[in-house]
Amino acid sequence: MQALNANAINNGTRPPDAGAQQYLVFRLGGLDYALDFSKVQELRPLKELERFASDGEIISGVAVSRGVIMPIVDMRIAFGPRPPAHDPLTDVIILKLSSCVMGMVVDGVTDIVSLTLDELLPIPGAGANGGPAVEYLLGLGEVEGRRLIVVDIDKLMSIRKVPVGARQAA
Repeated sequence: MQALNANAINNGTRPPDAGAQQYLVFRLGGLDYALDFSKVQELRPLKELERFASDGEIISGVAVSRGVIMPIVDMRIAFGPRPPAHDPLTDVIILKLSSCVMGMVVDGVTDIVSLTLDELLPIPGAGANGGPAVEYLLGLGEVEGRRLIVVDIDKLMSIRKVPVGARQAA
């Protein structure tokens, strides 16, 4: 599969604005998420990825893409307590992050959209009135009646899970 091209996925329903940023939209657990398209290196169907190691709960293994060895994170497990069921729509988004190259397994990629910062609304309850602020959530976007949860993929992928026994009271 070739590297992604914004025109290959965006079917022309919405022309990009001069001040807009492009986001790759993907499905995960029945919700639509979006991430900065400039962080996407390529898209691969899960079955086409050469995997040579596979263990762990969220880290589903290590794979090779274009000669680069990278970890693969199964976001279907990270975002929901359901067993992963691979189907033809299961995609791996190869990300070029500030710290590494890695793959992210999602239910499927739908399209590329353009949003301006003005079109991103705060997520209700996040950080307001004592609600927990979630650093990796940038806001909600709406495109053609669909609500998109916009994530900062660098921050999301840098979250470290702290084992329960390692937590100590201050």
